[in-house]
Amino acid sequence: MTILFLNRVLKVYLTLGKTFGTWISPIISGILIGILRLIVGIGMILDNLFWPSLYKRKLTNPLVIVGNPRSGTTFLHRFLVRNKIGGSAELWQLLYPSLTLQKLIKPLLPILERISPTRHHSTAAHKTSLQSVETDDVSILFRYLDGFFLYGFILAWSEKDVFHWFDPHQRDTSTRDFDWLASLWKRRLISTKKDRIIGKLFSISANTPRFQKHFPDAKILYMVRDPLNVIPSGLSLVTGVLDKRFGFWSLPDEMRKRYIQRLYKALVELLVRFHDDWMNDRIDKEKVMVIPYDRMMNNFEGLMTDILNFVKHEPNEELLNSIRETAISQRNFKSKHTYDLEKFGLSEEKIKSDCSFVYKTFLDQQ
Repeated sequence: MTILFLNRVLKVYLTLGKTFGTWISPIISGILIGILRLIVGIGMILDNLFWPSLYKRKLTNPLVIVGNPRSGTTFLHRFLVRNKIGGSAELWQLLYPSLTLQKLIKPLLPILERISPTRHHSTAAHKTSLQSVETDDVSILFRYLDGFFLYGFILAWSEKDVFHWFDPHQRDTSTRDFDWLASLWKRRLISTKKDRIIGKLFSISANTPRFQKHFPDAKILYMVRDPLNVIPSGLSLVTGVLDKRFGFWSLPDEMRKRYIQRLYKALVELLVRFHDDWMNDRIDKEKVMVIPYDRMMNNFEGLMTDILNFVKHEPNEELLNSIRETAISQRNFKSKHTYDLEKFGLSEEKIKSDCSFVYKTFLDQQ
């Protein structure tokens, strides 16, 4: 395991250096991440001393939102958390999951916000900050320097494709990752004083059966959006971040094309894996609710009625008012995030062909 970790560290360093010409800053970042890992490890040990109830805390009926990036997962995740249907983690809490550390770090958040890498995010595509509710996939990246985030933002640039490093069919890290998520979620339940955790994990699309085996009483909301929108929007989000940080669109054409092809393939593969597990009954469908993106935009009230029934949550008047208000804004919403297929060397025909199964199975289109 140590060898694999060091191999990823070396691969990340060489890839960043060869691709972007950054040889010094990755060393500094690596040292800081190493210190972060050490501090978090110590903090997690102290948590068991200061919060002995962690040993007995059970994760009951977790709710997890799954789906490709840009399929509406962030909006739904934040809405459910904001309306107190369950507890979740803000980005800084994913970076510093220890309850002990959070007590010490919280007063420093205004300072940390100014130096946070979130400033590189394309806000038109995805508004975020250290205090935004975010995807739990981030915690896997910073704890283990691993996962789909590492591939999507960095290692898809490597000269030799290493997607198999992150493919759960070829390298299964589910026990490690899910145990870590369980420890993180238990802490969030204590901190938020909630009975239910609401997580968000786009990576589970490729590993849903193992997730359900590890968390047998979990409910999953699987978000599906027209691939003609979700694929280029996902590409635009990632390249927008990379452009702010490294000047993506000024890099050599061949290098950019290779990267976009790999990222496109990975995004499609997430759809393929979930669909394959779904069609072959490897997923417990009774514990999964499939949510088309268009329904969330055009019939939010009806959707929320079904979600609340699905998770057995009784709404109060405050929640019902929030749903009604949000339904109006959803119907009138127009995204400021713009993108086009040609920019990424794609066509409607290719995406429709590669993702035809999504239309047929989940979007009721032949």
